[in-house]
Amino acid sequence: MPKIKSNSGAAKRFRRSASGGFKRAQSHRRHILTKKSTKRKRQLRDAAQVHGADVRAVNRMLPYS
Repeated sequence: MPKIKSNSGAAKRFRRSASGGFKRAQSHRRHILTKKSTKRKRQLRDAAQVHGADVRAVNRMLPYS
C-alpha cells in the first residue's frame, strides 16, 4: 500500500509536542509591529498549543509526525 502524503502546508505550521498534542506559532507577529506594545510582541514569541477540537484534523494532515 502506498504511503500517505502529508499536507505540506500543515507540516510547515505544526510540530508534534511531547505530550502528543501539536505546537503552533502565534499570529500577528509579521508586520505593522510599531503600533504593538513590547509586552504584546514578547508574549507572541512563545509557541501555543493547538486547541483540542482541532488536534484530530491536524493528526489527519500529518500522518507520520
